[in-house]
Amino acid sequence: MYKKEKLNNIIQKELAQIFLKELDFSSNVVVTITRVEVSLNGFSAKVFVSVLPEENKDFVFKVLNNNIYSFQQKINKKLKIRPVPRIEYAEEKRTKEAAKIEEILKKIKDLEKK
Repeated sequence: MYKKEKLNNIIQKELAQIFLKELDFSSNVVVTITRVEVSLNGFSAKVFVSVLPEENKDFVFKVLNNNIYSFQQKINKKLKIRPVPRIEYAEEKRTKEAAKIEEILKKIKDLEKK
């Protein structure tokens, strides 16, 4: 049995490779798997996805969810454990929060310079 952290990393890596091979968003869209969190019981895995620019988020999540069964089957074949955690996608909000904090810190620095 994989340790939870290792399983998180393996699922993230495998899904990232699947995304690269099978998804073709326009060159103006960046889709990143920021992290994966497998549940304590190991039955589900929340895959956090960041989309830039944000206005494409709904379209990207629609495409991801339309392909979830295909991607799940590919993950099932790759991993040597049973049961393989069921994938569910979630919007990564930490990235937005980090960007807001960076913006606030920049404003504070600019004010201090005055």
